[in-house]
Amino acid sequence: MALILNIETSTKNCSVCLAKDGNVLLLKELNDGNYSHAEKLHVLIKEVIEESDFTKQDINAIAVSKGPGSYTGLRIGVSAAKGLSFSLNIPLISVETLTSLAHATTIENGYIIPMLDARRMEVYSAVYDQNYNKVRDIQAQIIDETSFSEYDDHKLYFLGDGAAKCKEVLEVKNVSFIEDHFPSAKEMAQLSYDKYKKNDIEDVAYFEPFYLKDFIVTTEKKKN
Repeated sequence: MALILNIETSTKNCSVCLAKDGNVLLLKELNDGNYSHAEKLHVLIKEVIEESDFTKQDINAIAVSKGPGSYTGLRIGVSAAKGLSFSLNIPLISVETLTSLAHATTIENGYIIPMLDARRMEVYSAVYDQNYNKVRDIQAQIIDETSFSEYDDHKLYFLGDGAAKCKEVLEVKNVSFIEDHFPSAKEMAQLSYDKYKKNDIEDVAYFEPFYLKDFIVTTEKKKN
């Protein structure tokens, strides 16, 4: 048996689940439109464990969404995951955020394109086939009318909080938009279990989130 605690904080959705052999036992999520992960994440972790029939000592591994996504959200999630992994002396597993988001939908043919809002007209995206094989690697891209036109001969399924900004711009045909999906610990459950079985784990001391882009600090201009 493998009991894995999955943590997802890459977007506004703060999500935690406890899964046994890839099957979700308990799921707690909060998406109030704000990044309240610093206040809520440890509360959700505590609730998930207390409401299960297990204790922290029963957990076999900690899994965390590695990014890309919100810099602050990823830092909070990874810090919590590394702390639990170290204190409990159990493996740390990382799951690509866009891969788990792609698993939020199923299709018979075509391509799944999960995307996260990266401000203005930019998104983080990747392209997967109906079997969740990666057709195009993760990119940070500026969306315009020609984006994804190379896949125009396939049915495309866009999902995630970055999909809304594409709706008004893209000129590709045969498209479905699934806008109300955020990355969730629920979709991480099977993915983290698959990695656990292969001993595909991270070095707790050196693991860092996959930010994709450098963090840029901006300051407000003073009013005259």
